[in-house]
This record gives sequence, C-alpha cells and structure tokens, in this order.
Amino acid sequence: MYLVKVYVTYKESVLDPQGEAVKGAVHRLGYQNVSDIRIGKYFEIKVAAKDNDSVAAEIEEICDKLLANVNMETYRYEITEMEDKD
Repeated sequence: MYLVKVYVTYKESVLDPQGEAVKGAVHRLGYQNVSDIRIGKYFEIKVAAKDNDSVAAEIEEICDKLLANVNMETYRYEITEMEDKD
C-alpha cells in the first residue's frame, strides 16, 4: 500500500485571484513582508499496488485527467510506502 500526497497549484504565469485576495488581507493585518501567496489544492490518495513505478504511472494519469487543469495548473506528488496492517 502506498500513500501519495499530491499538490496542485497554478502555473507561475497564471494569475491567482484567491492568492491575491489573501495577500491583501495579510497586508491589512500588518504583515507587509509577505510578497506573494499562491492558493492550491492538496490530495491524499492511498493506492494498493505492487511497485512504486506503477503507482507513479497511475497518479500521473489521475492528475492529468482529473485533479489538475494542465493548461493552467502544475502538480507534484510524493509517494511513500505504508506499512501493511494485517
């Protein structure tokens, strides 16, 4: 069993209106040193597979087809093997 943590964010070239709104609120709270805030999505996916390579291939497909809009967003993921709890 594998645990995959997927992080999806806007590409640097895409305006992030939510991030800009949060940055404005942070500045109004007096934190003027904050220069940028980007909002993203986070997913935890448990995958029952035999090897890391097949997990990576499956996660790539899921991200490309469902979790990320590849025209506007980029993603990265971390795969960790979980202990079997029998």
